[in-house]
Amino acid sequence: MIANGNFVIFEIGVVPIAGFVTSFLLTSALLKLAHSHGLLDIPNQRSSHKVPTPRGGGLAIVISSAATSCALAAVHVVSIDVVVALLGGGVLVAAVGFLDDRTSLSPAVRLAIHFAAALWALWWLGGFPALSLGGKTLTFGVGGYLLGALGIVWFLNLFNFMDGIDGIAASEAIFITWGSVVISAFTGSLGGVSAVAVAIGAASCGFLLWNVPPARIFMGDVGSSFLGFSIAVLALAGTHETPNAMWTWLILSGVFIVDATVTLVRRLIGGERVYQAHRSHAYQWLARRWRSHLRVTSLVLVINLVWLLPCAFLATRFSEFAPWIATLALIPLTALAIAAGSGRSESLATERSHCER
Repeated sequence: MIANGNFVIFEIGVVPIAGFVTSFLLTSALLKLAHSHGLLDIPNQRSSHKVPTPRGGGLAIVISSAATSCALAAVHVVSIDVVVALLGGGVLVAAVGFLDDRTSLSPAVRLAIHFAAALWALWWLGGFPALSLGGKTLTFGVGGYLLGALGIVWFLNLFNFMDGIDGIAASEAIFITWGSVVISAFTGSLGGVSAVAVAIGAASCGFLLWNVPPARIFMGDVGSSFLGFSIAVLALAGTHETPNAMWTWLILSGVFIVDATVTLVRRLIGGERVYQAHRSHAYQWLARRWRSHLRVTSLVLVINLVWLLPCAFLATRFSEFAPWIATLALIPLTALAIAAGSGRSESLATERSHCER
């Protein structure tokens, strides 16, 4: 919960502005640095962009988020344990992403470090939190470390998978973090987790101004992995404060969770190598079909605001039905993802298009 009365003044007033400005200026500096040193993402057959574009701009989000989170801990707005869990693992994940942006690391090395970061965060958070399920509270004990580690690693990787077109990952991070704060304010449960969520959303907003379609710089693994990890850790920390909060975070993250999961499952069923780069997520199919990143990113935003945010409010208001509301919120998204092509084989689609010609 809130440690003292400084939350409103310091967090609502100072931290978001500082985080936004810092991220914006750092992204500008990284953009110039990338151009001067030729650090560009060159388009290939798996790319969704056509012009060589700097990447690694997500480093600005990492630095800004780290600085503002430490400031919040310094004035006792958020628990030091939450910040250590977030930054200890988050910086490690970001470092792996930074290296992977420049020299491809093996999937085994990446996963090993991701799991180490996840276990670090769980240790500092006190393990996997108790969950509210139909009016009952479930506890997981030691087994919760495995469940939590799997969840964190999956979420940070799915955020990486979904960062494939301009603006989508940064805008999603803003929606999830700030959406959670709005709902916490609605329920009167604003706390340290909400403070950090506002800060990370502000850092993402500063970067997004450089990443809106057509993007002048890409986030890269350094940013997308950090954001995915951070959101997962905040969800766990928030659920420690409020057992029902996990369902809220799950619903708010629905678009990314559904598209990434459906794509993975369908590719596994199709016998494809899931660790290979591809362009078979629903959002990627739509971007090619509509020939517009902006339209797809805007569609995701509309779904978030019109469907998922109200569902998250309902799950909070009727907490005993939260698991069922979460399920009902994700079912239509699953149908939409499949209809849009999530996980559809690119080779089969190419063959079909040739036959139609």
